Amino acid sequence: MVGSHQIIVLHPDLTELQSSPWQVRLSSSRGVHYFYNTQTKESRWDSPPELTDEEVNELPGAKELLNKTRPQPAAPPGQVRASHLLVKHAGSRRPSSWKEEHITRSKDEAIAILNQYNAQIDGDPEVFARLASEHSDCSSHRAGGDLGWFGKGQMQRPFEEATYALEVGEISGIVDTDSGVHLILRTG
Repeated sequence: MVGSHQIIVLHPDLTELQSSPWQVRLSSSRGVHYFYNTQTKESRWDSPPELTDEEVNELPGAKELLNKTRPQPAAPPGQVRASHLLVKHAGSRRPSSWKEEHITRSKDEAIAILNQYNAQIDGDPEVFARLASEHSDCSSHRAGGDLGWFGKGQMQRPFEEATYALEVGEISGIVDTDSGVHLILRTG
């Protein structure tokens, strides 16, 4: 005791962990995890960019919700789950991404790039997730391209139609939307 105040010394690592306002929570509508900031009330599907993977894994809720071996929740009625690998081009509705501020490639060049990825994937979901993590122009790259569960009317029509036409585990051919060109892996 110093005067009337008690001094508590926290382990330095605990002080840092407790200072993060982020938590990992479960979405009741989609059945997948998301990140919630208790100070700003912001929620996001992707992990906060200011946190390292190690810091993310130490967040409250991470051990329970980020464990990749836990069983996947059942599909919400009428919904599908998919991952995608997006290659944007100059004609995309927003020709920029986390990788490139100004995308100038043509649509034909984007298709050629996607065809090269498709040849590498060769139907393998693990290779798909790795290439989506490394190369997709979508923020879902952080989750191996996983978009979570979605229903009709939530995605651009060509993307939705292609996803619903796939069997679980099947990978689409090239799908063209206003966002760019995609390969889609139906996962649920």
